[in-house]
Amino acid sequence: MSTGADIKAIEGDISNDGNLNMAQEQPCKKGFCSVRHGLAFVLQLCNFSIYTQQMNLSIAIPAMVNTTTTSSLPNASTEIPSADPHDYWNETLKEFEALAPAYDWSPEIQGIILSSLNYGSFLAPIPTGYVAGIFGAKYVVGVGLLISSVLTLFIPLAADAGVALLIVLRVIQGIAQVMVLTGQYSIWVKWAPPVERSQLTTIAGSGSMLGTFIVLLVGGLICQDIGWPYIFYIFGGIGCACCLLWFPLVYDDPGNHPFISTGEKSYILCSLSQQDRLPGWSLPIKAMIKSLPLWAIVVSYFCEYWLFSTIMAYTPTYISSVLQASLRDSGMLSALPFVVGCICIILGGLLADFLLSRKILRLVTIRKLFTAIGVLFSSGVLVPLPWVRSSLSSTMVLLVLSSAFSSLCESGAIVNFLDIAPRYAGFLKGLLQVFAHIAGAISPTATGFFISQDSEFGWRNVFLVAAAVNISGLIIYLIFGRAEVQDWANKQAFTYF
Repeated sequence: MSTGADIKAIEGDISNDGNLNMAQEQPCKKGFCSVRHGLAFVLQLCNFSIYTQQMNLSIAIPAMVNTTTTSSLPNASTEIPSADPHDYWNETLKEFEALAPAYDWSPEIQGIILSSLNYGSFLAPIPTGYVAGIFGAKYVVGVGLLISSVLTLFIPLAADAGVALLIVLRVIQGIAQVMVLTGQYSIWVKWAPPVERSQLTTIAGSGSMLGTFIVLLVGGLICQDIGWPYIFYIFGGIGCACCLLWFPLVYDDPGNHPFISTGEKSYILCSLSQQDRLPGWSLPIKAMIKSLPLWAIVVSYFCEYWLFSTIMAYTPTYISSVLQASLRDSGMLSALPFVVGCICIILGGLLADFLLSRKILRLVTIRKLFTAIGVLFSSGVLVPLPWVRSSLSSTMVLLVLSSAFSSLCESGAIVNFLDIAPRYAGFLKGLLQVFAHIAGAISPTATGFFISQDSEFGWRNVFLVAAAVNISGLIIYLIFGRAEVQDWANKQAFTYF
């Protein structure tokens, strides 16, 4: 999908080639000091920046408005007196107003502002992935990160100028963030040897959990101690600093990288040497539509992101309203599952590649096993949550375990599209992102509906539905999922945009 010769992903049997074995041994000794691992850590930092920029407005908006009705917090426990948390919240709002301007935004306007980041996200992923596959991901990702970071710096000014300008800025920022989250997967088509694909992609992807952890941990403190504009200045500035690393250090092809060693370059090119040269602009649309392995990944992706979106959106609300935690404690407790998830994502990728490189399990078995463990255990530990909400420690243990297990899916179905069609990685990632955004739009809405309809059993229904959706996707993936390169991803296609 680029101007050079594409590089085909091959499975464990490529190690039968003697030349490849010689090339493989030397770079493997370098471990995390290799250029390809350095690229993964740069991408981790980019994902960290994007996710902090995604969530900073959610953290800051209580400080940006004049009043926030505490009655909007659903399903508050009646066993704990509600006066203390409410008094704490009112005192906090007074501190916020003294540090930075506040606005008269109704709850409806606040909802529109928060959701505006996703308005352009439904249409942007597919063309973004396609363009990244054709022209390379370096400039698509770099420009997207730069635009999102600069716009983050201007959010305080846009808020002063008016709601309309702020919404427009957020829409553009959402499209720029899609460029980063979608385009980056095209890089691994030429940089990730098959036996290292899981660890490289999970190292990069763990930045999302790390960013969520950090912004939840320090965002409220920043808003309360120095003023809400600084949460945008700090994380926008970090994003701009990431761009200074991205453009000089990242290259689309290891053959063009100025700092890579000859041994590492030979290892990467040899491990991907069976990729055919095909027209980069072609897309086998009809074959994709008929591909059951692709649909298995799509359905699994949607179902897994249903649960992930619910946890992302409602963990702070659950901890603050149901457990009646204070504002500071709520942020710190909400961050804990995400830092554990960040660590487990990396460990899961290392374990998956270890099993593949030692030929302990086949690639398709690894993908399905990690997905099954991630889905079943993460769903299973969430279901009992409503019955243990009287115990803060038990609740946090279950939330942490759910995050730890669900992170294994990053080495399962989430990365499986790189196995079945590496040539179209950018386009397929864009397609999957569309379904992830759809799940992200539906699941929080359904959660809010359940909670508002039944204050006593609302959370129970939320977790039961999320588990049922997640397990349904797993069943489809276990039946139809594959890991070998599909025929339509190998042969020449004549369906063009």
